[in-house]
Amino acid sequence: MKQVSGTGSQVSGKNALPVHPAGHAFTPASGLDRRDLFKFAGVSLALAGVTACTRQPAEKIVPYVRQPEEIVPGKPLFYATAMTVGGFATGLLVESHMGRPTKVEGNPLHPASLGGTDAFAQAAVYSLYDPDRSQTLIQLGEIRPWSAFLGEMRIVLEEERPRRGAGLRILTGTVSSPTLARQLTELLAALPEARWHQWEPCAPDNARAGATLAVGSPVNVIPRVAAADVILSLDADFLGCGPAQSRLAREFGERRREGAAGAEMNRLYVVESTMSATGARADHRRPVKASEIEAFAHAVASAVGLGAPTGSAEAGGPFAADRFARAVAADLGRHRGRSLVLAGDHQPPAVHALAHSLNGMLGNAGRTVLYTEPIEARPEIGLDSALVADLAAGKVRTLLILGGNPVFDAPADVGFRAALSKVVRRVHLSLENDETSEECQWHVPEAHFLESWSDARAFDGTASIVQPLIAPLYGGKSAHEVLAALSDQPEETGYELVRATWKTRMSGDFETAWRRALHDGVVAGTAAAAVVARPGGGNFQTGAGNPSHDSGLEITFRPDPTIYDGRFANNGWLQELPKPITKVTWDNVAAISPATAQRLGVVNEDVLELSFSGRRVRAPAWVVPGHPDDSIGVTLGYGRAKSGRFGSRAGFDAYSIRPSAALWQGAGLQVRKTGEKYPIAVTQPHHSMEGRHFARTASVEGIRRDPEAIAKMGEKPPASLSMYPPRPVNTYAWGMAIDLGSCVGCNACVVACTAENNVPIVGKDQVVRGREMQWLRIDHYADGDPANPRHSFQPVACVHCENAPCELVCPTAATVHSAEGLNDMIYNRCVGTRYCSNNCPYKVRRFNFFHYSTQFRAPSMRMLANPDVTVRWRGVMEKCTYCVQRINEGKIRAELENRTVRDGDIVTACQQACPAGAIVFGDIADPGSRVSKMRRSNLSYGLLAELGTRPRTEYLAALTNPNADLDEATPA
Repeated sequence: MKQVSGTGSQVSGKNALPVHPAGHAFTPASGLDRRDLFKFAGVSLALAGVTACTRQPAEKIVPYVRQPEEIVPGKPLFYATAMTVGGFATGLLVESHMGRPTKVEGNPLHPASLGGTDAFAQAAVYSLYDPDRSQTLIQLGEIRPWSAFLGEMRIVLEEERPRRGAGLRILTGTVSSPTLARQLTELLAALPEARWHQWEPCAPDNARAGATLAVGSPVNVIPRVAAADVILSLDADFLGCGPAQSRLAREFGERRREGAAGAEMNRLYVVESTMSATGARADHRRPVKASEIEAFAHAVASAVGLGAPTGSAEAGGPFAADRFARAVAADLGRHRGRSLVLAGDHQPPAVHALAHSLNGMLGNAGRTVLYTEPIEARPEIGLDSALVADLAAGKVRTLLILGGNPVFDAPADVGFRAALSKVVRRVHLSLENDETSEECQWHVPEAHFLESWSDARAFDGTASIVQPLIAPLYGGKSAHEVLAALSDQPEETGYELVRATWKTRMSGDFETAWRRALHDGVVAGTAAAAVVARPGGGNFQTGAGNPSHDSGLEITFRPDPTIYDGRFANNGWLQELPKPITKVTWDNVAAISPATAQRLGVVNEDVLELSFSGRRVRAPAWVVPGHPDDSIGVTLGYGRAKSGRFGSRAGFDAYSIRPSAALWQGAGLQVRKTGEKYPIAVTQPHHSMEGRHFARTASVEGIRRDPEAIAKMGEKPPASLSMYPPRPVNTYAWGMAIDLGSCVGCNACVVACTAENNVPIVGKDQVVRGREMQWLRIDHYADGDPANPRHSFQPVACVHCENAPCELVCPTAATVHSAEGLNDMIYNRCVGTRYCSNNCPYKVRRFNFFHYSTQFRAPSMRMLANPDVTVRWRGVMEKCTYCVQRINEGKIRAELENRTVRDGDIVTACQQACPAGAIVFGDIADPGSRVSKMRRSNLSYGLLAELGTRPRTEYLAALTNPNADLDEATPA
């Protein structure tokens, strides 16, 4: 363990704050002195002379004997598939170049996607080609063939059949795959004493328990944000994460755009225990401790006439007289049947039950919220204590762990690692040789979802066939094939198993239906049937609704917005992706409010010792405006002991202090300053616009009173006031419009741009130095009261100025203006003066200080690069090109069809990925194009347009819809 600076003491042990190894930072090669330089030069010249007269040996190549008709060199194909996270599927379209997947897009036909994606899906191809993936089947450290594993499973069957499977246990994550559920059911029928358990570290267990409490069964909840005029979020980050995030972001954005166009705009209230992306988009936000959410929900329920408020009759509950709660309740009451109450998955069951009851009383059931049967094959809550007890008692001879990493992410108090050691035969299937694999005798490399056949269901039950785009790179196996090893047909493939499942479920001609399902990415008619749910009366008391105000600090555990529960810890694109709120990369932090930080004497990067439930961990502090007082927020997934070059020992392990009784939140946290510092790499070190209107915001009523309010926030010089000569528009004039009212800061566009344009990662050390390479960034601004500021997201890339300051100062004419308005970069002219970057007011140019692109030269990573875009070498300036390769492809296609480019023909990578539809690209010379219409809006403005740059990218100001009953200037 590397020594942490500050005290001079050696930090060691599981609870110490990890320090990034060299693999996390881009480490340039050690410099050569002049003597070494001339030595190498001399050797090179000598070798050149020796080999000058030689020739390469002849190598025979074999052309296509019969070229597949669908394969056209240079023209990609797209295949529909689905990615599963936490058990729920999102439909995707994957771009394939000559059999090599390179880019992921959303499937417009899939209900969870609607054409958009999230950052996890966009980064999936990086995980596919990750050279740190497990590549061999291992038994006790020795490489073994697949036949040896099949033989071992034969032994298991011979042992367990006489015992009816009493010594067999299977542990999976959440299962929505119909095929995997069928296999498990058949196995348990053959071995009735065997047991199937599930553990998902970020599962919606509280939502299931709350539905059971309110309705009587763990029904599945489908919110319809598009139909809701008023939304109350009780700690629900529905715009930032979850299986339906892309769809809900699209619905929310559409309502915002409709409101800006004159229709009724929705209103969002957020009461939350951490600063989230959903909270940043709220019209009214209230930060409270996690333990106070239930009391607030009771106060709202009481105000609308549902049950009694929390607390004594005399006191009326801590929020009974709260003006904010009363205003929310009144607004919900005015919009009966058109309102929506959502509870966060991490809130206790009572809060979910209250949300169900409120929706029922307000007439929202069947309108803004639908109920279906559970989507999961077997809804379970938490890690079954019976499993750990059986493991510890030695009752289990064989444990089969299909995916997941329970040694790392199981609750800290259950002792899973110790219990696991008592099992005679331990088998683990995973993409990585991780912490759980280290504790098992058998490790089976798992096939990536882009390499294997499977199926899965979306948040509404719609099933998709997961079809591979490439053969397993390392001979990996799917969970279906591992389970088949315990059947009478051990050699059955995933393809055969999935087809066997759907032969009995698809109506009509099977082959026709099967091909249609593969083509569309959805199996028609498989959405879960709606059920009629009648929530109870809402008086769900658990004791947590009346918190003690002298209970001290609380802690909240949340999935990380970039690496989720730790499964993406070794994905370099996601590790270097800035968190939406903090802009932190390569680490997790302990989020703390400005007031609490001041009270404790804590500043950014102070190392804190967090003591909770008898366990301790060290974490760097980060002050987050808008975080609730007296609460510390940590994210899960970091602190991995065994992941890969990027995931191992990055950040701190919040799982190590997460007990089963407080999986998401708990009181009694103790904090101690250690006196040490830990450097954090952030991409945006400021939190305000410093008096400048970068991300402009206005209320709906304010715009109706003064339609020019947005324009008055800045100055736009006339086009004639310029020393630049006018640029005639003879062909197309490309431009972009970004609707800040729809952007939810999800970062999908950032990863999409990285994947499309071969943008390299640089590592923590280079990010600390301000050398991140992403061509697109999303700035986050927090203005106003630090305790509860107003938040804004603003995507910023090269805005392709008509009067570009960068073009005048380049001594080699490497940055030039095209006839269609693009600010082009000619890489082979660039000599790295960086004058253009210094002269760019938007700071959107990136410079290759080192050979960052060497990541594409690893054997497997070579297949990651997009062949339509160059891989830049050291010493050139990079930036957004409006995806010029897509522009040219669209123009060529239009020319072959003897027509002009139609509006919508060309879609940039960021536009295609955006789940909210906030980005629009097109020809601004066409007055009928979407981008032209958006730029003519009175909400449109140019970033720093007062400088006379005339940017081709313009923004639409975000409109809010505040409640007139809540005067934000007066404390609630």
